[in-house]
Amino acid sequence: MTQLDNVTRPKSQRSKRFLEGRAPKIAENVKNAMIMKGGNTSETITNALKDLYALKKPNAVLYKKKNITRPFEDSTSLEFFSKKTDCSLFVFGSHNKKRPNNLIFGRLFDFHVLDMMELGIEKYTGLMDFKNSKCPEGTKPMLVFAGDAFDVDHELRRLKSLFIDFFRGMAVPAVRLAGLEHILHITALEDKIYLRSYRSLLKKSGCRTPRIELEEIGPAFDFVVRRTHMASEDLYKTAHRQPKVLKAGKKKNISHDVFGTKFGRLHMQKQDLGKLQTRKMKGLRKRRGPVPAEGEETEAKAPKTESADPDPDPTQS
Repeated sequence: MTQLDNVTRPKSQRSKRFLEGRAPKIAENVKNAMIMKGGNTSETITNALKDLYALKKPNAVLYKKKNITRPFEDSTSLEFFSKKTDCSLFVFGSHNKKRPNNLIFGRLFDFHVLDMMELGIEKYTGLMDFKNSKCPEGTKPMLVFAGDAFDVDHELRRLKSLFIDFFRGMAVPAVRLAGLEHILHITALEDKIYLRSYRSLLKKSGCRTPRIELEEIGPAFDFVVRRTHMASEDLYKTAHRQPKVLKAGKKKNISHDVFGTKFGRLHMQKQDLGKLQTRKMKGLRKRRGPVPAEGEETEAKAPKTESADPDPDPTQS
């Protein structure tokens, strides 16, 4: 590929297909995540990154080598790896005396860091500690957020949006009932974030609707929020901008009430009520019969008159 005036032009069909895959699309691909560890890590961080990779597969890239970088101070290395692997999400794990067992969740826009949230692990239970069957790889999870703080606190609202981007997976038009088996429950309580993973079991209930039981399959995290890096409101609004093709146009003369009932208004031309077709009744129908001639009709209509003189004059006969 050659670069001229900041425009990369392909020299082969392979490079052309590569650039077309990276080009902006109306319907974007699934967001991939890169999972990496810093220069100093602990066993807890290593196992936690592996479990997060297992939840995100196959839309994730796991870096096994250490990367000596500090995302809050210099994010150029993250932006480089993001552009190399076409990832818009990342998780960075590190461990030191000041911030032990540290995880940084973040996302990028146009290969530049948009926002980051630093979470410290206070308690962790891995996938291998739960001795039961797991959900298949690539299962789309159901996300449940509990706690008023996700709607009130500005930072936790961004964290909620970040978790939705990270765990939601591929957008699908429909999901079968048996596919709703993985549940991620995230709770905000007393300045802590609790993440639990469950598997839904469909049991017989004696009727058509099955009885649902939850079984914890791990991993389980107890987080505490540490440092944050938030994008400005203008940049955040730009990152959420959608093309006009995907925006649903406003339909005229259609409204909805508070209960969701749909109402439509029709505009019709002025109608002549004299030509309005009404319901026909047997009593109003015309009788069918022979049509009389003109002479017969006149005689029938002429009245019968009798002479009023009782004694006619014989001389006039």
